[in-house]
Amino acid sequence: MSDYEGVLFDIGGVLLDLASVRDGHDAFASALAERHGLDADAVARRWREALGEYFRSREGTEYRTAREGYAVAIEAAVGRPVEEPEWLDLFVETTTEHIRPVEGAVETVERLAEAGYYLGVVSDIDTAEAERILHSFGVRGRFDHLTTSEAVGRTKPDPAMFEAALDAAGLDPGRCLYVGDRYHHDMRGGSRAGLVTVARGQEAARPDGSDEHDPDGVVDHVVERPPELLELVSG
Repeated sequence: MSDYEGVLFDIGGVLLDLASVRDGHDAFASALAERHGLDADAVARRWREALGEYFRSREGTEYRTAREGYAVAIEAAVGRPVEEPEWLDLFVETTTEHIRPVEGAVETVERLAEAGYYLGVVSDIDTAEAERILHSFGVRGRFDHLTTSEAVGRTKPDPAMFEAALDAAGLDPGRCLYVGDRYHHDMRGGSRAGLVTVARGQEAARPDGSDEHDPDGVVDHVVERPPELLELVSG
């Protein structure tokens, strides 16, 4: 019998291929430029710079919604404010066309759900965006609960994120895997919450800019591909 009752997932880098997010944003910037009669490369550059600055300027673990960030970045890209009804449908359409799951992630979620494990999300993301991504991958119905930074008002590794997820799950954290792709946010945060941490890829088992493997002793397992989780839960 498995030692585990549930699996909590980050979205970006674990379920969602991050390169596909960049592709979607580039496609949106190109469509935005065409709509406003502007140079596509310049719009894309200004979009990326403004969006990056928006997220970098937040204080501590206080959450700033991506939706607000997109509006700020659009204003910088086209040189004037653009009302949400003018850009939201275009953004949703172009990005949804490009996003794709990490290889093996959908099948892994399906098999875990079919085996009866509790499945949840703990992600620094807007709630509507999390819903859209999981619906587009056909797995939203497989998750028992989504814990988003928009709902909690904090980003990982703030304990409030993990407390909210565990309260919703009603599980002993020691019997729940948490899969993430960032050392500071996911491995440290998850370990402090008592979860069994799983780094998705070797980079997730190292602090940013370091070659040292797990200096804080907060990584319980490392997997390269989501299907490896099936072996972990089965013991």
